[in-house]
Parts: sequence; C-alpha cells; structure tokens
Amino acid sequence: MRALNIAATGMAAQQTRVEVISHNLANMNTTAYSARRAEFADLHYQQVDRPGTINSADGSVLPAGVQLGLGVRSTAVAVQVEQGTLAETGGALDIAIEGQGYLEITLPSGEPAYTRDGALKRNGEGLIVTSDGFAVVPDITIPEDARQVTINADGEVYAYFDGEVEAQLLGQFQLATFTNEKGLEAMGSNLFRETEASGAPNVGGAGEDGRGTFRQGYLENSSVDAVRELTGLIEAQRGYELNAKVITAADQMLAATTQIR
Repeated sequence: MRALNIAATGMAAQQTRVEVISHNLANMNTTAYSARRAEFADLHYQQVDRPGTINSADGSVLPAGVQLGLGVRSTAVAVQVEQGTLAETGGALDIAIEGQGYLEITLPSGEPAYTRDGALKRNGEGLIVTSDGFAVVPDITIPEDARQVTINADGEVYAYFDGEVEAQLLGQFQLATFTNEKGLEAMGSNLFRETEASGAPNVGGAGEDGRGTFRQGYLENSSVDAVRELTGLIEAQRGYELNAKVITAADQMLAATTQIR
C-alpha cells in the first residue's frame, strides 16, 4: 500500500512548511530579518511502463506509460531577499542599509561574518560593535570626548568635538555583496557566513557597483508579511489534514483486505 508512505511524506512536508512559517512569525520584529520559504519537489517515480516503450509487434509505442510517484521531499528553505521598511529611531549609531549589501563583522574566532542589522553600539573602549559585541569592519573607535557622531550615506563616520568647527573623519563603513545572497549560511543573531554557494564577498564603498547606501537614525524592519504567512499556515494545515485522510483511507482499505474470507 504505497499510499501510506506517500501520504506520510506529504505530512512531513507540510510539517516543515509550518515550522518555517512559525519561524517567520516569531521574527516579525527582528531587525533586518528576511522571511524564509519552504520549497518542495516530487520524489522519484517507479517506472512500471516507461513512456516510448514498444508495446506490440507492429512497433507501436506507449504514448504516456505508467509512472507511479512516491511522494514529496523538501528541497530548500530559501531566503526571500526583500528590502524591509525603514523605521526611524533617532539613534546616532543606528544605520539602515537602503539597497543591497551587508556589514562585515569580525567574530571572536577572527572569522568574518555579515549582517544587515545596523543597531550598532559603542563598547567600553569606544569601538563600534554589534549588539553582541562583535567589532564592525573596519575598526572605528569613537573618542570619549566626542559630543556628536554623524554617519553619511557613504558610510563615513564623523565626530564633532567641543571647540572645533570642522568634524573629524574617524573611518568609513563598507558594504559586501554576494552573487547569490540566498546561498549565505544563517548563523543566528542576524549573522550570515559565506559559503561556496554564495560566492566570495565583493566589498566596496556604499553606492558603488549596485551597493546600497546608509541612512543614520533608522533601522530596517523585518520583511515578514503577517497576512501572507497566516494564509500559508492555513494552506499547510489543510494539506496536512488531507494527507492524514489519505492515511485513514489506506488503513480502511487494508482493514477491508484482512477481513476478506
């Protein structure tokens, strides 16, 4: 009774879809979060009669054949690369990326990682870091006596000091882009890691070669659409129920078979 196994793969697929949707809804308020989408493909087929097989002595062939599908499988949980809306915060070290690009940060292991979360902070030494304390590349230190910090669209960080009219340039943030953003490996904490699928990072100035620009005092909202996610949740629930009914029907058919005398 293949229907039992086929329906079981369908239930597992719908369960995966629900898990992805629940993850999206849980991150509705996560800064710069990109929604995920579960993708599926049909399993291999049992070729009972292959299409094109010679069917008789006169050389006629089967126009369609008999191919029995064996269910469904998950192929990917893809990131939907979309620009989230910008929310004004007024924070001096809050920067949103308008367009493509990621900030590069340095993990404690020395390995690079990438993020679009622009909720930056200043540690005890004045170094600009992420909310988790990871240093943003390049290292930019804000002097203790700076009374104001501004970041322009190109990522240049300026500090103003008492008694000085001209602002002092402290450094400039750059952006990294990837040939295939969906190939980045999610690490949690709004961080991504380069993979062979994503390609090597192309690092350069903001506004150059298709890279986005910075906006100080703003943060990028999550791209999760609650209405779309809830609609998908209903579809997944109904799909799960239908596959469960197939298992019930197959069970009743097996019961009828065992009762034959």
